Amino acid sequence: MADLDEAAAVFTSLRPRLFGIAYRMLSSVAEAEDVVQDVWLRWQATDRDAVVNPAAFLATTTTRLAINALQSARVRRETYIGPWLPEPVDTSADPYLGAERGEALEFAALLLMERLTPNERAAYVLREAFDYPYAQIADILQATEPAVRQLVSRARKHMAGEKRAPATAAAQRELLTSFVEAARTGDMSGLERLFAADVTSYSDGDGAARVSRRPVVGVGRVAKFVTAVAGWFWIGVDVEWASTNGQTSAVLRRDGKVFAVLTVNASADGIDQVMWMFNPTKIAGVSLPA
Repeated sequence: MADLDEAAAVFTSLRPRLFGIAYRMLSSVAEAEDVVQDVWLRWQATDRDAVVNPAAFLATTTTRLAINALQSARVRRETYIGPWLPEPVDTSADPYLGAERGEALEFAALLLMERLTPNERAAYVLREAFDYPYAQIADILQATEPAVRQLVSRARKHMAGEKRAPATAAAQRELLTSFVEAARTGDMSGLERLFAADVTSYSDGDGAARVSRRPVVGVGRVAKFVTAVAGWFWIGVDVEWASTNGQTSAVLRRDGKVFAVLTVNASADGIDQVMWMFNPTKIAGVSLPA
């Protein structure tokens, strides 16, 4: 029993990091939790006396299981109805989720990482967020160190080529607050002033009624879309604020029940992505400050 207690203590101390790796790989709290639970079961069944470095062993197991999970998750997402968005994760207590840095956590980054290969994504996450040495990433991915450097380089180029410099946290919150105010009142010109030229609105509802199944693109179209629903969407809605993925989100309640989480990605050009999350299985874990 003492041995299992010791195993549990080691695992518990490393759990935030393991979850942080799995979440960044899968963009899903539920799927990351499943991976971490599987790692715990394997850790219990392992000959732990033969493990020289438990942290390395657990990180390796987590990464490899997450790569497998990502491959099957992508097949499932092909049948998702409408835009698929990452599942928001509460970062009010631990903004980095066991990482050295808050990289590869923001919604914009998670969306871009969907286009990487599973190995590119793993190498990028381990290097950029957790600062693992290239040699250790090579061990984890069962690759050579030069191959890993190439994976990270390709991933960085892809991310840098498409990702704009994000607005500061304060500016993002201010833009989101202004967006909610303009959306509630149907202020079309107010909305247009907040948007970057290529702004896109995504609504993730997996086929739910009255949820747009296609992205809406462009300043005029997004402003028109938002104002068109203002007359009914915001009736009886209470707005509260939460920290998800290191940025501010608006949690929307109606009749005391959370029915949507709304956030924006923004740069110096203004809001470039509006993300409406309606899928109840994705937003159930968003907690609000007491």
